[in-house]
Amino acid sequence: MRSKINRLPDMIPRGTVALSQWLICKGYSHDLQKRYRGSHWLTSIGNGAMIRSGDKVGYEGAVYALQEQLAASIHPGGRTALSLHGKAHYLELGRPRVCLFGQPGERLPTWFRQHGWGADVEYHRTNLLPAGAGVGTVELSGFSIKASKPTRALMECLYLATDESSYVECGQLMEGLNNVRPAQVQKLLEACTSVKVKRMFLYLAELAGHQWANHLNHNRIDLGSGKRSLVKGGAYVARYDITVPRTLA
Repeated sequence: MRSKINRLPDMIPRGTVALSQWLICKGYSHDLQKRYRGSHWLTSIGNGAMIRSGDKVGYEGAVYALQEQLAASIHPGGRTALSLHGKAHYLELGRPRVCLFGQPGERLPTWFRQHGWGADVEYHRTNLLPAGAGVGTVELSGFSIKASKPTRALMECLYLATDESSYVECGQLMEGLNNVRPAQVQKLLEACTSVKVKRMFLYLAELAGHQWANHLNHNRIDLGSGKRSLVKGGAYVARYDITVPRTLA
């Protein structure tokens, strides 16, 4: 038992969640976990989820458990991912919002949904892009998680955009997307399932004057057919058959 206790710090980094079923697979039975909780080595935060006693765990530590212990593709995306990469230039007022993305069949466990995390968590299940495409590792304090890289994150922002202000913000975020590889952008645009996202992404890239946009092969990107009106009373862009906010025209 002492040997197993000594291994716990390496198995459960500070700031992360440990799942009961995962611990069982590592040789820590239900009875042993109960003894650890009774000895104040572990503290329960929900059904089947624990943390090291006295530890403070944010949503990042919970995502770590989903990815490393459940092999889930759930990851921070959109503005949250851009913030992790230091590319979100907006000031968030009030309670923080966390944006997570997963595939259509993936659900957040009950312990995750019922815990506070000090933030409002938005979870979007979508096949906008394949699992793992455009996702990279973000180093945190003592552990790392996978999150959308800036290109995918911006596509996720466009996927969630619904009004003029959100599209204008996407335009501002696009201006900072200057150090990307055309081949990687090309691959994501070809894999993206949203015509709206692809048309608007290409338009904003041209509007920002990014040189990498000149190296994209539009013939290999399915932009669909017919007009797309993203906002009411906007300006029509014939090249992409879309109506955009006038402030972006």
